[in-house]
Amino acid sequence: MTTPGFGRLTRPLPLVAGLMWLVVAVYPIYYMVISSFRTPAEFLSGSPWLPTGDLTMENYRSVIEGGIGLFFLNSLFVTVSSVALITLVSLLAAYAISRVASRTVLFVFNVFLLGLAIPYQAAIIPIYVIINRTGLYDTLFGMIPPQVAFGIPITVLILVNFIRDIPNDLYDSMVMDGAGHFRLLRSLVVPLSRPALVAVVMYNSLQVWNNFLFPLILTQSQNVRTVPLALREFQGQYGINVPGIMAAVILSALPIIFLYIVARRQLLGGLTAGFGK
Repeated sequence: MTTPGFGRLTRPLPLVAGLMWLVVAVYPIYYMVISSFRTPAEFLSGSPWLPTGDLTMENYRSVIEGGIGLFFLNSLFVTVSSVALITLVSLLAAYAISRVASRTVLFVFNVFLLGLAIPYQAAIIPIYVIINRTGLYDTLFGMIPPQVAFGIPITVLILVNFIRDIPNDLYDSMVMDGAGHFRLLRSLVVPLSRPALVAVVMYNSLQVWNNFLFPLILTQSQNVRTVPLALREFQGQYGINVPGIMAAVILSALPIIFLYIVARRQLLGGLTAGFGK
């Protein structure tokens, strides 16, 4: 049994631990934002905790004038195309795996799971050879197939587990009403699987948007670069423009932050709709 004095002594500990964790988690973001408004000279001589000198928007201006808008459009095209294909293929595959009980379907599911054990870094040379021989090297379309191939396994695994939790009575009642597979997908599986679909869209969007290896290996022209490759533009021969990199990183993170805000609302709405049904 703890004494009353010891209990009063330990009450502030969770608060102190929470504040320490908040400082550790928030400070890198704070430091990045503050640094993006500094000049290179102020970054090297200023305080890492407090803003010093006159804050400037020159870093953001130089990033925008450096052509980051084109890199944004390239990353947006690759991300939207890849995530759309990953979600569509994975949804159809997960529905077939969940509803059809056969050895062939089970074998296909195991093949998908096998993809989880293969890191894309280990397959980059075969990927380069295939993309080069198909004539897609140094194009935006050439970055889409590898992203789709490595995004499908984890997406199928998540959707299969979610679709299997849908009660069979709902399937049977719709089949008795004459519903086919397309109607089952549109009217039953997709609405009830919306939380899982939003989760995999968020996960795959983050993976594709931040991917650096595929654009580095599969492209070489300036006009097909993506946002991660654009960050290298701020590294010179004798130094690195850290405030410029910080500004570019903040701008590149804005679409992901916006997607999270929108997807979070959709996720809560999907959970509510699922429980309502």
